[in-house]
Amino acid sequence: MLKFIKDWTLPIAMCLGVLTYPWVSKLAFITPYLIFAMLLLTFSKLSPKDIHIRSAHIWLIAIQVIGSLLVYALVRFYHPIVAQGAFICVLVPTATSAAVIVGMLGGNVAFLTSYLLLCNIVVAVIAPALMPLIEPQNDLSFIESFLFICRQVGPILLLPLFIAWILRYFTPKLHEKITHIHGLSFYLWAIALTIVTGSTVKFLVVQENPDYKIEISLAVAALCICVGQFLLGRRIGRHYGDPISAGQGLGQKNTILAIWMAQAYLNPLSSVAPAAYVLWQNIINSYQLWLKGRKNKEQDI
Repeated sequence: MLKFIKDWTLPIAMCLGVLTYPWVSKLAFITPYLIFAMLLLTFSKLSPKDIHIRSAHIWLIAIQVIGSLLVYALVRFYHPIVAQGAFICVLVPTATSAAVIVGMLGGNVAFLTSYLLLCNIVVAVIAPALMPLIEPQNDLSFIESFLFICRQVGPILLLPLFIAWILRYFTPKLHEKITHIHGLSFYLWAIALTIVTGSTVKFLVVQENPDYKIEISLAVAALCICVGQFLLGRRIGRHYGDPISAGQGLGQKNTILAIWMAQAYLNPLSSVAPAAYVLWQNIINSYQLWLKGRKNKEQDI
């Protein structure tokens, strides 16, 4: 029974968010704390000695930052809100669960965890500078918007890293206990997914004049970007001898963070794009795992 629930956590969490949106949407204020806790549990397993920045990492992070701006500039000719959704789907960091998928697919987990750290740091620095340019905050100058978003995003992405490493060196017993409950991040992710799904549905429901064309466009844009990032990541990784890790690093996104950032700092409707990205990336991951399983069976035969 537990295995069934775990295997179907994604659809269960999203369906629960849809069905209970009037209530779970009221819990949106705890989403940053859930993201913080998930990152803390993830970074607790990372030792500074295991972090090695490679050339492939630099290419991937350049695509993430420069690519987000290029995608926004191109899609903006079609519609600015769709452009915002596309932008956040490219810029947002790698999902903490990507390391698990990389391990299951036979990739290099150390490569992925190093990139996870790098892209979280870069996004924490870059995002507060870019988002006020794309969606100016009400009655705030650029500098005021930058500092405001820094105070909100920076601690969520960087403090878990610093706390994890402080605990590692100064309170090793407590650090060891935290690493033993690493599996808790999976359940925190499910709770966060339920809440952000409910928040997105509530926003869509309360719209006075819903524009379904824009909402469908956001979902289609997310699909194109998702497939494109997986393929481009694998292409770069193939050049460096590790297509699996690079593909997951660029393609598998922290969609919980993306939805929250879109709802908090961009036009809330743009959060439909990362919400759709959740489905697309999990379909791709399921397909990759199915191919891997079939290949293993053929080798056993």
